[in-house]
Amino acid sequence: MMPRQAFMARYPTRHQKEPRNMLWVKAFHIIFMVCWFSGIFYLPRLFVNHASVSDPATRDRLSLMESKLYRFITPFMLLTLVFGLWLASYSWSFYMSQPWFHAKLGLVAALIIYHVYCGRCIKRLQNNQDTRGHVFYRIFNELPVFALFGAVILVVVKPG
Repeated sequence: MMPRQAFMARYPTRHQKEPRNMLWVKAFHIIFMVCWFSGIFYLPRLFVNHASVSDPATRDRLSLMESKLYRFITPFMLLTLVFGLWLASYSWSFYMSQPWFHAKLGLVAALIIYHVYCGRCIKRLQNNQDTRGHVFYRIFNELPVFALFGAVILVVVKPG
């Protein structure tokens, strides 16, 4: 069993480390992250459908939906990053000393790359330049699920 002082140093309570206004920042960070993820889960699903159809009218409709969704979720990604950095800035030296936080930053970087890559996929699909089939996009669709699992486990469990 971990001594109380070691536990408190590793897992500070809200009263020790976070002023009340930081709870608002944390709440908005989580809200924007949920909004971003809802779009990042659905967008590749549209790619699956786009890669599966050959009807030009359906492909055009899917292209429009993909573009609108991408433009809609991009601000949520940016707001997630802003509020996440704001949270981290409150105890930057503490977070930067934690291995779990470095792993979380790596997952966030991978998600940003994934998001930008989705934008490139949209352009290729709109221009009929994409040669990938629906199977690729079905697998591609699952990647952010693993990132979400990893990020939540890292933040809650704080391993290492």
